[in-house]
Amino acid sequence: MDSRRQELAEFLQAMRQRGSPEAFGFPSGVRRRTQGLRREEVAQLAGISATWYTWIEQAREVNVSAEALDRLANALKLSKSERSYLFDMADRRDPHAHQNQVDTAPETLVTMLKHIQIPAYIMGRTWDMLAWNTAASDLFSGLLDIEWPAGEHPNLLRFVFAHPAAKQFVVNWDMRARRLVAEFRADSRTRLEEPEIKKLIDELSNASAEFAAFWKQHDVLERQGGQRAFQHPTQGLIQYQQVTLRPVEQEHLKLVLLQPAD
Repeated sequence: MDSRRQELAEFLQAMRQRGSPEAFGFPSGVRRRTQGLRREEVAQLAGISATWYTWIEQAREVNVSAEALDRLANALKLSKSERSYLFDMADRRDPHAHQNQVDTAPETLVTMLKHIQIPAYIMGRTWDMLAWNTAASDLFSGLLDIEWPAGEHPNLLRFVFAHPAAKQFVVNWDMRARRLVAEFRADSRTRLEEPEIKKLIDELSNASAEFAAFWKQHDVLERQGGQRAFQHPTQGLIQYQQVTLRPVEQEHLKLVLLQPAD
């Protein structure tokens, strides 16, 4: 028997049994032999067949759609982590996984940035640079050391493909720009239909022939660390080792650290 299918069955059973019937609008009753909700009650709440739901809990080989999982998650009042686990065990993509994610940097991370001595910044879902420290401002002069209007943020992709100084600032621009597009495609692979993502891709494709060409190549790379070199207008050639971290609580954010290379 498939281990994921078995885990999905046991997980749903545990979620069903943990709640009190009253919390879901059912009378508790003295004749209940089932802890928590009955299978038929879960099926009723989710608007699915009781027989079909029973088969899922029996780990039978049935096809569970993302829509059905969504209804089950709502019916069982699953938390964000539980909902994510449900979809992972069913090997389905949650259609609402990225909804209601506010693209702001948590205050704890912003405060942490102030105590980091090397260049560091936080990127959001569309690679807006949401927060940064003084060392990053000194490095990205003309981008991070200027005032931005309320509600607007500098964007790494806009900088690389539309800023007039980017090709001189980023050493080996063509290779780095190509990799950035491949990394962005990988990072946004489950969100390509989101309006903000589509708008950014259209904007960059119209503004930069290079971006349009790189995007059409459909290269995919996970965001990686490694050596980064910049030709700073006053400090000259500067080299770093880049590390990108993701906060567990908000995995759509990226904390980028640039350690000066020896």
